[in-house]
Amino acid sequence: MDTTTPTEKRLIELEIKAGFTEDLLDQLNDQVYRQQQQIDALVQEIRQLRERMPESGGGAEVRQLRDEIPPHY
Repeated sequence: MDTTTPTEKRLIELEIKAGFTEDLLDQLNDQVYRQQQQIDALVQEIRQLRERMPESGGGAEVRQLRDEIPPHY
């Protein structure tokens, strides 16, 4: 026979829900952490790409496509 009172049943259900909520929160925290790592890596990659790019303006001559020799010549 089940001797638990309605209050005890309700408390057990709340404890179960709290456990699932904690698990979900941990999963979400892990996901946010992984996404932040990806964002940091992408920001670093953008910095590296910007450092490799020649600066436009500042005495650099603008190339015209008409003046360039096609690669097959």
